Amino acid sequence: MTILSTGVAADKETRFFELRTYHAAPGKLDNLLARFRNHTTAIFERHGMVNIGYWLPLTNSDSLLVYLLAYPSREARDKSWKAFSSDPEWKEVAKASEANGRLVTKVDSVFLTPTDYSPVVEPSKASEPRVFELRTYHASPGKLDALHARFRDHTTALFTKHGMGQLGYWAPTEAKDGAGETLIYILVHKSPEACDASFKAFHDDPEWVKVKADSEANGPLTVKDGVKSVLMAPTDFSPAK
Repeated sequence: MTILSTGVAADKETRFFELRTYHAAPGKLDNLLARFRNHTTAIFERHGMVNIGYWLPLTNSDSLLVYLLAYPSREARDKSWKAFSSDPEWKEVAKASEANGRLVTKVDSVFLTPTDYSPVVEPSKASEPRVFELRTYHASPGKLDALHARFRDHTTALFTKHGMGQLGYWAPTEAKDGAGETLIYILVHKSPEACDASFKAFHDDPEWVKVKADSEANGPLTVKDGVKSVLMAPTDFSPAK
């Protein structure tokens, strides 16, 4: 795969994605992780789902597991999940693992399509543990296209310049998840400290200062408090590490 100087892949990402967040039952997070490690990820693959990454928020008082799957299409996604739910091995694993109660109290699912400037999403592993950052932007009314243009033409290249890796950029497909107003992306850093240093350099960069001022001449591109960031550590079984 060829990488452009902007930090965006030359190949175009066309797959359908799903970002899933599991809320583990009290005291059950380790059991949930063991089920994924020992069974679920392999069964996913058997039914055509591509495991991209599995993460735990660095601050995880809510016992969350966040993961990203890829499929050829929305239709393929539905077919894969139907086959997974009917899989005899999965039924046996689920029953055995929940003998003392359910492992998950709530599942949040967001369907995603890649932006035209997203790199091809390829999980990779580094020699040293990395930190992943899930960022969600809520655009000001009518400003999503301008936000995408700023990322496409400037932001992604500046991220690369300041040492940030970029896993992918997506837009939700469902209105309930912010379709038409939301951008979701995942960055990769060497550490939380490296994340802070990279963003400080990014915000101080004269090119970014000018780009931001020019792009927001008619108002900010995101709503107040519309940028959310979650730092995450990959699980030991995550393809992306």
